[in-house]
Amino acid sequence: MGAPVVRFEIGCKDKPKVTAFYEEAFGWAMTPSGTPSGTPSGPATEVDTGFEKGVHGAITALGHEPHQYVMVYIEVADADKACETIAALGGSIRIGPIDIPDGKGRFAWFSDPEGNMLGLIQPPR
Repeated sequence: MGAPVVRFEIGCKDKPKVTAFYEEAFGWAMTPSGTPSGTPSGPATEVDTGFEKGVHGAITALGHEPHQYVMVYIEVADADKACETIAALGGSIRIGPIDIPDGKGRFAWFSDPEGNMLGLIQPPR
C-alpha cells in the first residue's frame, strides 16, 4: 500500500486575484469552501483541474540553490504558450521552457502574481 499525493495547496494573500489567475491560465474550476448551505467560509477555495490523472513525484538534488523547495508541476499541452499566458496574466517565468533530455518533453518554472513558484511540464509530442 502506498501513500499517493492527492492534493496541493497554493498559498496567497489576495485569493480572488490568484483564483482568477489559475482559472484563466489553466481553465481550472474553482469552488469556495463553505457551509452545507453554500455560504463561503474559511480560507480555502477548492480546485478541480478536470483530470483523473495520478500525481507522480521525485526527490531531487539540484546541486545548487534552491536546495529545499516544494514544486507542483502542472501538465500543459504547450509549455511555450502556457508561459506566454502566465506572463500576460501577471505571473513571471523563472526558468525555461527547457527541453528535458532524451525527448521526455519540456518544463518551465514560473511564479504566480503572489510569488508562489510552480512548474509546468509538457509531455513528449
